[in-house]
Amino acid sequence: MDLFVWAIVIVVAIFILSGLKVVKQYERGIVLTLGKFTGVRQPGLRVIIPIFQQMTRVDVRSTPIDVSKQEVITKDNVTIGVDAIVYFRVIVPEKAVLETTNYVYATSQFAQAALRDVTGNFELDELLAKREEVSKRIKDIVDAETDKWGIDVENVKLQNIELPVDMKRAMAKQAEAERERRANIINADGEMQASKTLADAARILGAVPAAINLRTLNTLERISTEPSQKTMFLFPIELIDALRGKGK
Repeated sequence: MDLFVWAIVIVVAIFILSGLKVVKQYERGIVLTLGKFTGVRQPGLRVIIPIFQQMTRVDVRSTPIDVSKQEVITKDNVTIGVDAIVYFRVIVPEKAVLETTNYVYATSQFAQAALRDVTGNFELDELLAKREEVSKRIKDIVDAETDKWGIDVENVKLQNIELPVDMKRAMAKQAEAERERRANIINADGEMQASKTLADAARILGAVPAAINLRTLNTLERISTEPSQKTMFLFPIELIDALRGKGK
């Protein structure tokens, strides 16, 4: 008889303990009683009736999901590979459990479809230049659809836009040609500025003959400080002008 009593006590204890559930701070417990939704359990130690009640935990933290790479044909008929990441949060836990079999998978699949639809409506150059706008459009579409599942899509970010190999080569050549063009423009501007400076210096030296002599002496001073195997003879300009006059 004692063994029978102890067996009953053990069974009752197991029955009671199996009804104790711990809901973590970042979770909510969805309780079904005989298959019918009967409430949401908040964080803490919660009690349910074993066999008759079942509790499903739902994570309400912000959750990132990767949208796998999709092959997309852009508006200008370029085939590219695009992937993205979606950040969402469960706002109404009971809807996430009752309205879809797997809310994470469902959100991921709908994000893939939206990614293909939206990016296919842009030309390649627009897609590369307007990533934020494209991401926002995808977010708005996915957020509107998942609202019925009690899910709030917080953000969508395009990660990689993979171009065809020949397109990469063409863009690299275009970028190199653009860099060369800018370098040529900068060099031309420098030459123009230098020529203007030299022209201004020539006008000043031509207006003041003595300045040419000072410039000559300055040049001679710089040359004399460096070793050289050549000997230079410098004559005053006045002497050369006088010799020219006598020759005439």
